Amino acid sequence: MKYSKIVLLLSTVLPILLSAAEPSAFGAGDLTSSNPYGLTSNEKVILDTKNKLHKVSVKSNNQADKLDSLRERIDGLQSIIESLSRQAHKNKIDLKKQIHENELKASNSSEYEKRLSELAQKNETLITQQKVLINEITLIVDEINKKYVSKNEFNALVKDVNDFKTLVAKELKNKSSKISKAKVEKKSSGQLDTDAKAFFDKQYYTNAIKNYELLISRNYKPAYAHYMIGEMNYKRKNYSNAISYFKKSSALYSKASYMPALMLHTALSMEETGDTGHAKAFFGAIVAKYPNSAEASEAKLYLQP
Repeated sequence: MKYSKIVLLLSTVLPILLSAAEPSAFGAGDLTSSNPYGLTSNEKVILDTKNKLHKVSVKSNNQADKLDSLRERIDGLQSIIESLSRQAHKNKIDLKKQIHENELKASNSSEYEKRLSELAQKNETLITQQKVLINEITLIVDEINKKYVSKNEFNALVKDVNDFKTLVAKELKNKSSKISKAKVEKKSSGQLDTDAKAFFDKQYYTNAIKNYELLISRNYKPAYAHYMIGEMNYKRKNYSNAISYFKKSSALYSKASYMPALMLHTALSMEETGDTGHAKAFFGAIVAKYPNSAEASEAKLYLQP
């Protein structure tokens, strides 16, 4: 029954997964079409897996029907064998009874021999019938083992299903990412800057970094964009990356209002990477250049012996 459950699961989930994939323009990439065209490599694998699972589904359904029929035949044969066994047991009791009676009445030996012969013949017939039925059951079992889905086939089917689900999820994610990227690229630089700051404030750093990188490619406030990406790397403890972005930001515009914070976080990142010599120089530069800033007060703590 577990095979039927897998098939039922596939028949339910497969159409949902396929319908979720957005088709390309003019029908290209439409996996629900009878003759799909313009497929990507992933879509071709999805289509091939879909066809394979359909074939296995049909085979499993047919085999399930055949198995039910075979089980009914086996149940019938088992009932017959049980009936024959009961009859053989009865004959055995009758034989013992007859022997006992004939021991008491030895006067009629011919009748005894006749009765004994009849009972022996009946038992021999019953045994022959049982052998025939057992052979038939053996053939049926062999047929089940030969045609029904094996354990290896079932495991392979489960693997195909899991691989298929992973592939579909990846394909949907790629398409969603492309659509999302296209929408972002259509935005104005001012809107991208606003959205990036909103993402930063909510600590959605992945989205914020994507926006700031796009702003850098547009050369829109590149110094500030580098600084913000440096800040997010600093918060994520990617100190080497943070130093690199801070350095680029400073080179682009060294008089920005955020320079004290940039220098302090550069120094702290250097401390974390083991570059204590340069870190100390930065702490000193903060105190000298921005003596009244909060960053200078913090930097003095690191300059104490």
